[in-house]
Amino acid sequence: MHFTRPRDLVVAAVLGLGLGYALFQFAYGDLPRLPTLAGITFALLAVVEAIMGYTIRSRIKAGRVTASIGIARSVALAKASSLAGAFMTGGWLAAFAYVFPRRDELVATVSDTRAAVVGAVCSALLVAAALWLEHCCRTPRDDERPTTRGTTG
Repeated sequence: MHFTRPRDLVVAAVLGLGLGYALFQFAYGDLPRLPTLAGITFALLAVVEAIMGYTIRSRIKAGRVTASIGIARSVALAKASSLAGAFMTGGWLAAFAYVFPRRDELVATVSDTRAAVVGAVCSALLVAAALWLEHCCRTPRDDERPTTRGTTG
């Protein structure tokens, strides 16, 4: 498995944007109102992943990594979260692009605009936290590895 490339995130975001906008274009009248705090779940995941990144980074720097399978799982979580967050950021931006110009025409679009902004910001936070977690799981370079005390040559 390789670390997440910016190209992967851009593709996911563009797919989310395209599919989301098509959904809103053809079915906005049939969709329920967007919950304003729907995107908060992504912010909570972002906080959890940021804390995981800090913890893993501290353990790696201190040389206290005992289970490398846990690190591999964290990398997989980070990769999945960054891609899902990028896709949903595109989807929330599609919602915003559809409802913002129509906020004077339809009453529902005012609250949907707020929901789209909250969702886009929270999904972007998830992408950032996932990339941070992925970065923290990297094997340190030789000059960054902890040294053992009392050993000579």
